[in-house]
Parts: sequence; structure tokens; C-alpha cells
Amino acid sequence: MHGTSGTGKHVNAWILAALVLILVIVAGALVIWLKSSHNPDIEISLALPRAVTGSIYVGGEVNNPGWYPLFNSDNFTDIIRAAGGLKDGADLSEVELTVGGAGKQENVQKIDINRAAAWLLEALPDVGEAKAQAIIDYRQKNGPFRDIYELEKVPGFGPASLEKLKDLITVND
Repeated sequence: MHGTSGTGKHVNAWILAALVLILVIVAGALVIWLKSSHNPDIEISLALPRAVTGSIYVGGEVNNPGWYPLFNSDNFTDIIRAAGGLKDGADLSEVELTVGGAGKQENVQKIDINRAAAWLLEALPDVGEAKAQAIIDYRQKNGPFRDIYELEKVPGFGPASLEKLKDLITVND
């Protein structure tokens, strides 16, 4: 009889260990479920169309000096990015900015859609990352654009898009 009570304690210890293990597994699963099922709300914000308010000459210590369209939401970083960024080791006091008035688009440096990198195409009105990539894909597949009106063959561009861009783009400039 003495040997049986020792076996009972041993069985009870295993049952207790199994119950603790089950509780740990259930608690862990509950924590994982709570963390994975509580997704934060997704907020979508659309950028408002940018209106050209004039033109600006960017010169001096930038990679691509020239006239660029000036948008109402532009800041210094946007303007410098449009001009190809600062030269290596540039001194900001040597950057030239000359603001022109609205309607002076004839002085704007046009972007060559046959050579422009994606970041420069994205600086154009209503041309985001997807449309810039579509221009690059089109010219890789079909060769260089023969004229700016061929842009209407690129997915995402139509007559309205071309109307907004025609004074800002060129081919083989």
C-alpha cells in the first residue's frame, strides 16, 4: 500500500504539469490572437492637385540649373530636387533662386521625356511614381518618343494630361 501512494503523487504531478502547460498554450494563443486581430485603422489621404503659380530660376551649386515651374506647395527642398539636387560639397550660399511671375512659362527649362530619370518626371504636374515608371517602360519598349504627343500612348496619359505638360516637356532637347 505504501508503494501505491508514491505512484499517485507521481501521477498527480504529471497531471498538474499537463494542466499548467495547457494553460500556458491557451494564454499564449489568446495573446497572439488579440494582437493579430486588432488591426489599426488605415488612413488614406489623397494629394491635392498642384497648381503652377509661376516659375523659378535655380542656379549656382545645383546639378541642373535652369527655369522650373513653381507650385503653390513647393518648399526649398522641392525646388532644389527639381534642379537635380545640390552638387557634391555645395555651399548653400552659392545657390541662386530667381522667382518669375505667373505666365512666364516660356522661360521654364523643359524636361526631356526621352532622358529624364523617374525622380525628375515625378516633379511634373500630376505625374507620380506610377506614371513616371509608365513613361520609362514605354520608352524602353518602343524606343525614344518622336514627339511629345506620343505621350498619349502611355497608359495613364490622355489629352488632358498632355495639355498640362506640353509646355514643360520636350523630346531630344
